[in-house]
Amino acid sequence: MSSFLIGLVAGFGIAIPVGAIAVLIVQVGMRCGFRCAASAGAGAATADLLYAVLAVAGGAALAASIDAIGRPFRLGSAAILACIAILGLVRTSRPTEPIDTPLPGRREFSLTYAKFLGLTVVNPLTVVYFVAVVLGLDLVGSLTPGQAAAFVAGVFAASLAWQVFLAGIGAAAGRHLPTTFVQLARIGGNLLVLGMAALIIAR
Repeated sequence: MSSFLIGLVAGFGIAIPVGAIAVLIVQVGMRCGFRCAASAGAGAATADLLYAVLAVAGGAALAASIDAIGRPFRLGSAAILACIAILGLVRTSRPTEPIDTPLPGRREFSLTYAKFLGLTVVNPLTVVYFVAVVLGLDLVGSLTPGQAAAFVAGVFAASLAWQVFLAGIGAAAGRHLPTTFVQLARIGGNLLVLGMAALIIAR
């Protein structure tokens, strides 16, 4: 199997399981449309790209470092997710804005991208996952620079494709579902994110 295909499989493997980031991307799509949610997805995919690069470059040493600081990272990640969920629940008490409001500007796209890049970066399980893939397949030291670049490109392509797919789901839901259903979906999504934060703390 080529390095690019291995990267694709690894990228889909980390992106597809439904987690807090996936729920939040769908919610962004429901709130402000596809372009805004795609910016969020691009931020998450960029974090996967960065961690894939680190995994290829650092290997076992990186895994040991992440393991040493894993709990503070997890607690920080849980705190951030809990804050986002609570703020989201507060927003749901306000009237739902129609999806046809004027499109967000470039500044909001940039801020959304940066926010989701940061949210995904603070999850240490991402880099642990990629390190496990790299070590498990014995890729450390065996990849040429071109093969390493192909692996990383595959990871990014798969992650971005999935995140954009989620953005499309959220945007479509925001446009076509009744307002009450959208409101309930937002409440349920925020409660799910809050539950994920609690699960991270409990682990």
